[in-house]
Amino acid sequence: MNYCTLRVTDLRESDSAEYKFRFITNQPGGTYTGSPGVTLSVTDLQVQVSRLQIYESSNWAELKCHSSCLPPGHHYYVWYKNGQNIGGQTSNSYSAYFYPAESFSCAVGGYEKSRSPSVYAPKLPSVSVSPSAEIVEGSSVTLNCSSDANPAAKYTWYKENGNQNLYPLGKEQKLVFRSIQSSDSGKYYCAAVNDLGRTSGFELLT
Repeated sequence: MNYCTLRVTDLRESDSAEYKFRFITNQPGGTYTGSPGVTLSVTDLQVQVSRLQIYESSNWAELKCHSSCLPPGHHYYVWYKNGQNIGGQTSNSYSAYFYPAESFSCAVGGYEKSRSPSVYAPKLPSVSVSPSAEIVEGSSVTLNCSSDANPAAKYTWYKENGNQNLYPLGKEQKLVFRSIQSSDSGKYYCAAVNDLGRTSGFELLT
């Protein structure tokens, strides 16, 4: 009798699936699939933002370390800021002031190697125009905004008028001009926002 083993290393949430064993022989009809299979459900630890207050130079947030599947027994938690252990924090929630460039992650005590992904506010957005060559009236022009953020950022485009007021144009990552006109010239701002904060960058169309 032969025994077959499947070992999954560096397990990921994407490995969640139903697994079935199948063997094939050289005989007619000599194919067998074990059914039902074995269902593997993999969940990641996640840092969730339950409350956020934004101030001029720093923000305040209440964070929670969450998983839908935990090993049995009593648990304590380990918190990290910018990858460094925050001593004395063993609850599944953590509240603190932080600067927009800082990041947070967590782990279940005793399972520190399985740390959650870090959460952080959007970085300064990168704003680009396509095509990058000289813009011709009547042509199609696209402004694109991207920002490194976790959770993923949502975007809003604004245009500045002569009084430096900002008018919202759309809530998409890309702002598309199908037939650009000279009246479209100006300064365009892209705001990137997620559960931990907000940043903005701009592109000048002339």
